[in-house]
Amino acid sequence: MWAAIVLVQNLPMPLFRSLSCPSHSAARRHCLRAVGAGILLLAGCSSPGTAPREGRLPLFAPQHLVKSDIDRFAEAHQQRIFMSLRRLAEKLYRRNPREWRKIGVDGVDTAVARIFDGNHGWRFEELGYRRDIDALQIAFQPEYPGDRVTAFIVGLSSMVQTAFGNKVEFYLLDELDAQRIYNAARNVEIAAWKLASARDASGQPLLLSNEIGEVTNLSFEREFGRIIGQLEVLSDVLEEKTERAVTRVVQNMATAVFLPVR
Repeated sequence: MWAAIVLVQNLPMPLFRSLSCPSHSAARRHCLRAVGAGILLLAGCSSPGTAPREGRLPLFAPQHLVKSDIDRFAEAHQQRIFMSLRRLAEKLYRRNPREWRKIGVDGVDTAVARIFDGNHGWRFEELGYRRDIDALQIAFQPEYPGDRVTAFIVGLSSMVQTAFGNKVEFYLLDELDAQRIYNAARNVEIAAWKLASARDASGQPLLLSNEIGEVTNLSFEREFGRIIGQLEVLSDVLEEKTERAVTRVVQNMATAVFLPVR
């Protein structure tokens, strides 16, 4: 329990003073122990989720007591990444309406909400409950009869979540791995290349995305760039904080393999 007291005493001074524990030494120790135990309990309960919530915590939310600057930085980047993933899903469904019709929903919004708003842990029956790279690869199988957008976005999103330790909130006791975040960025690059290059037996794209012609549409490329940039910045910050060097990898896209994120 002394660890709990030390943890509380190392909080930022404005937050430490806001605890209002009694000044009497014995009573103060009991107060700090109780607060510290609550902090440790809350920090240990940063449970897995499907996608991070949108928006910021209120300024005086109690969770701030157990979050470092890095925790808040990571959460902000994770939220922005998932905003881009959601936009990618919407763009893919609008370019490929046949895909959302395969799952019997009434439109794009319902199809996107099915992916991001349910508490499914990124495991879908039609994907054999596979997630991460295993689910992502399904989208590129020419013979796959199901919704390729679901396979692609579920695989990509769950891979990113795995790199984030399958958590949607971060606390003082949590630790992110810079190498896994970096690997996730490289995997997004590979997935973007495969999306643009995968063809069926007749040479047609498995999924339509960027368009170059009379009307140029590079919005998909921009969203992928945002996701990669967010992951790279977070990886650099974590590398500096932890003083653990990240191994950089250069691959030929045509022969590139997905990197581990767990």
